[in-house]
Amino acid sequence: MKAIWTAMGIWLAISAAPALAVTPIEQLRDPALEARARVISKDLRCVVCQNQSIDDSNASLAADMRVLVRQRIIAGDTNDQVTQYMVDRYGDFVLLRPPVKRNTYALWFGPMGFIGFGALIFWLTSRRRKTTKAASVDAGNPDEDQRIDELLEQYRK
Repeated sequence: MKAIWTAMGIWLAISAAPALAVTPIEQLRDPALEARARVISKDLRCVVCQNQSIDDSNASLAADMRVLVRQRIIAGDTNDQVTQYMVDRYGDFVLLRPPVKRNTYALWFGPMGFIGFGALIFWLTSRRRKTTKAASVDAGNPDEDQRIDELLEQYRK
């Protein structure tokens, strides 16, 4: 029973960690501006955590990026201008959904290329196995083949 309570406590601590990412000090007083900041920061990648938004990350760099987003909003930038500012500063990598460009083709089409390459290797090896198996069946002993033919003739009679 104690193990169950311990496991539940660990699970709650882990699941609540992203909720603690944005500290009250970072939050804007105006709820509308804060909502905009949250929308923008959910689409920006933490460059330290790799696959986590800055809204969910506890990294100090993510906190700095959240403050920067809020500063740009206070300065009067639109959501697109704030996002473009962050892209200009950190590159397309900062976007959780980067645009399809020549320099992001590997990101968008690389997984399909790996799947296609794996399917090609699977197809070639399975084809090779069939050819090897068929060759081993066809490469019988002529004496055995003659004996099998004789037995089949006796069976048919």
